[in-house]
Order: sequence, then C-alpha cells, then structure tokens
Amino acid sequence: MSFRHKHILGIEQLSKEDIQLILDTADNFKEINSRDIKKVPTLRGKTIINLFYEASTRTRTSFEIAGKRLSADTVNITASSSSVVKGETLEDTAKNLQAMAPDIIVMRHAASGAPHYLAKRLHCSVINAGDGAHEHPSQALLDLLTIRQHKGRIEGLTVAIVGDITHSRVARSNLYALSRMGAKVRLAGPGTMIPPGIERLGAEVFTDMRAAIEGADVVMMLRIQQERQGKTMMPNTREYARYFGLNPTNLALAKEDAIVLHPGPMNRGVELSSVVADGPQNVILEQVENGVAVRMALLYLVSGGEQNQG
Repeated sequence: MSFRHKHILGIEQLSKEDIQLILDTADNFKEINSRDIKKVPTLRGKTIINLFYEASTRTRTSFEIAGKRLSADTVNITASSSSVVKGETLEDTAKNLQAMAPDIIVMRHAASGAPHYLAKRLHCSVINAGDGAHEHPSQALLDLLTIRQHKGRIEGLTVAIVGDITHSRVARSNLYALSRMGAKVRLAGPGTMIPPGIERLGAEVFTDMRAAIEGADVVMMLRIQQERQGKTMMPNTREYARYFGLNPTNLALAKEDAIVLHPGPMNRGVELSSVVADGPQNVILEQVENGVAVRMALLYLVSGGEQNQG
C-alpha cells in the first residue's frame, strides 16, 4: 500500500489504512532504536528543518533523533533564535528556508492552522508538530502505537481522555485517530474545559471523572493548558486534583489491566498522583520511546518511502 500524502497536517486527513501503515512502519523502525549503532542510510542526502515557535522537549528532540537515525541532515530553529524576533513574518521566514532547499519542515506554532498555511506556499513537505489548540498528529499516532503494543488492538477498546479538553490539541488528534480505528472515546473534565458540541465528533462527554474511567481499557490524562487558557478555568490545582486527578482509588474503577498514558509534561500531584505516575500501569516512558519510531515513520513516508504520490 502506498502512502499518498505529501504533508502530515492532522489526523483528519488520514484514513484508517494510512494510520495502519504508519503504525506498522513505526513498528519496523523500533528495531533500529535497539541496535548498538542506531543509524540507517534511509534518508541520506535529505534535509529536515525543525521549526519550533513554541517550547518543546519531547517532540522536538524525538523529531531530531528520528531524522538523524535515518541519516538525514537535521537543523533545529527556535523562534527565539530566528529572525521572527526582528519582525520577520512566518511566510517570509519559510520562504527563506525554502530557498535553502529543505525536503521537510517540521513545524510547531501557537496559531492553529499555521502548518496548513505553509503547506500551501512551500514546495517541500510539512509535518505538523502541534498547532495551537488544533492538532498534534504525531502524538496521537505514538499513543495509538503504545496502546496497540499493550492491548494487541485498538478496535473495540474504551479510552477515557481526562483533563483540559478545550485547549488540548492532543485530545482532538486522539479523538480523530481512536474513533477512526474503532475505539470508543470518552472525554472528561470540568465543564469549563469541555468545548460545546464536541460530542458531535463521536465522543461520550462526562463531567464526572469516575464515571468516565469506569471500565476503561486506557486512561489518558492531559495537562492543564494554562498558557492557552488566558485566564484560569478552575479554582486552584488542589481542587482540580481532588476531582480530576488520577489516583489509585479512582484508577481502580478502570479495568484491572488498564494502562495510563500522558502526553507530557506531567504535573505530579495534579493530573497524576505519584503512586500512579510511578506505578506498573503507567506507560508514559514507552510513549516517549515510541515517539521516535513514529516520527521516523512519518519522515520516511512523506519522503517517498512508500511511493509517495501526493
């Protein structure tokens, strides 16, 4: 099966077959990450620019490692070190970068739709590494890979996503991806953090966390997006942790073999108690490990690894 997409801008554009191909390709790349010499010549001669307008540790680092393990030339640019601080527009920055003939630009930006804007104007491939409160496709894909790794499937599972749904691009991408792969998605959070009408995308919506995670196969906790809220939407973190933090008592409502995911960065004692964060059901570090393999797969596929026709 060929991969027909030149860009990865969101999960919405991907079919079930596309997602399956990405996960299978990532599974194959995981073997490279366990070698003594973690490098293959697959993308030798390709140039990848990581253009990050927002702070990032896991996403930026894993895209950089993914590119280098595929032998691509990888360049990192942050907003603070770019000409944007001198007043240069996003389009002018991108066009100047394009003049250097990169093959892929991986972009994170605070404005929803920014990667789509560039994809319409540049000749190279664009991968969305997170745009505002819109989407974060590679995070959803690594979450799916982690779930499949533990459960052997995605179809038929019940996944509870708990936290600041309104401002979470991770929640949106996971809702699209999990639903497309046949999982049942529950969204839970304070009423002030649930966007009106989101149930139209196929999720069950709860304001009672305990009801949301009861009988769930997977519990995904989200960070409170205070930097995107503009103003606080909760009394304080202690109150939030009391009603929407995951602890051993409410985790016991999920299935006995339920796994716990978190996209990071994690706030101990708020979204997760330390007992759960350090417990056997937590697979957060496996998510980070799978993130490198998934991003290797995305770079490979948009580079034409599967006879790219897009």
